[in-house]
Amino acid sequence: MPVRISVTSKLDGIKSWSLTAVTDCPGSVSHKRELVAACQGCYATEGNYRFPNVQEPRISNKEDWKREEWEADMIGALAREYYFRWFDSGDMYDINLAWKIYIVMAMTPWCQHWLPTRMEKFAKFKEVLDAMRELPNVAVRFSSDSVSGEFTPGVHGSTIIPSKDAVPAGVEPCLAYEHGGKCSGCRNCWNPAIPMIGYVAHGRKMSKVIRLHAA
Repeated sequence: MPVRISVTSKLDGIKSWSLTAVTDCPGSVSHKRELVAACQGCYATEGNYRFPNVQEPRISNKEDWKREEWEADMIGALAREYYFRWFDSGDMYDINLAWKIYIVMAMTPWCQHWLPTRMEKFAKFKEVLDAMRELPNVAVRFSSDSVSGEFTPGVHGSTIIPSKDAVPAGVEPCLAYEHGGKCSGCRNCWNPAIPMIGYVAHGRKMSKVIRLHAA
């Protein structure tokens, strides 16, 4: 059975496997049961992501990964892929899904995997996340909840920065804003040797969130 893989134009046509934003993102909610700042302006809740044809495969994937053959099907789908992104929306909401993703990563050493996640907040995910980070073809990036460039060194691997002129020390800025919102050949996010990536905030929704938290 073919797996439902997406192609994101920003990523130069690099493929990804995703779930539904917010609904499938346990780490997006704070201990106060509110969305964290970074998720209040989530790009995957607006624009093209609202269209039924974009939502449908993400909804389908929430059940599809539970199939016994899913890992083998994913490995087959990555046979000719050299870069892959997990979750342009959603996250590893289930520990069993996380271990299945680990198997796919381990069995596709020719492919460089990038996994942004907030699941490090939950202790039961530590073992699988540590195992993923040991793989040489994997960059696991724990996402900061901040929209002002704040992050915890040695923990987070990405953060949102308010503008291209507000890059904190130790952060490698994403330069997609210089190329019409596209990666244009940059593969820094897939490179585990680069500890911190800063994504320049974009979109009206995120701009509103930044103003709110700066007040």
